[in-house]
Amino acid sequence: MFESVLGESIFRRALDQKILSVHFHQIRDFAQDKHRTVDDSPYGGGAGMVMRCEPLYGAWKAAKARNESPSRTIFLSPAGKPISQSRMKEFAAGAERLILICGRYEGVDERFIEQCVDEELSLGDFVLSGGEIPAMALMDSVMRLLPGALGNAESAITESFQDGLLECPQYTRPPEFMGKAVPEVLLSGNHKEIEKWRLQQAKDRTRKRRPDLLS
Repeated sequence: MFESVLGESIFRRALDQKILSVHFHQIRDFAQDKHRTVDDSPYGGGAGMVMRCEPLYGAWKAAKARNESPSRTIFLSPAGKPISQSRMKEFAAGAERLILICGRYEGVDERFIEQCVDEELSLGDFVLSGGEIPAMALMDSVMRLLPGALGNAESAITESFQDGLLECPQYTRPPEFMGKAVPEVLLSGNHKEIEKWRLQQAKDRTRKRRPDLLS
């Protein structure tokens, strides 16, 4: 599932330049029966299947053993705290390796979470089929913040959420499209006024679309 994300564009270049490294551990490889079972029905009854402790623990131990450097284990779960840009900046600036646990089915045996997981994070208040897509989002967001990952380092600084604001509107050629002209200030060459305009636009956009960020 991760091949398309890791094999294209900025992420591919970051991997080729060894700005970061990514390794995968297939949970089924650590199953303890001939059928490579990783889930079972929940105690107490109910719908769905629950991921078992043993194969998860085996995969987690293998990930921990790859390197002696400190690591932080993150479980991607709808019950976790929402992923935020500020948290991604902390990950990018930190020295810890990230071990991402991608759940499936109805959930994961709580004992594994209690014993092995440092933090639970969520992509938002909705449910997905598994933790792979949130893991891809987290990986891509952190990667963009690593030194050298983007062609222009200023790109990461001016993006949405970096300073608590949404990004201002952006324009490029042509100067007029379907009767709409590019704001004159952007064509003026006055960089001080342009920065002032962009900041005000970012504040106005945030106030209109995400007032919660301003609070």
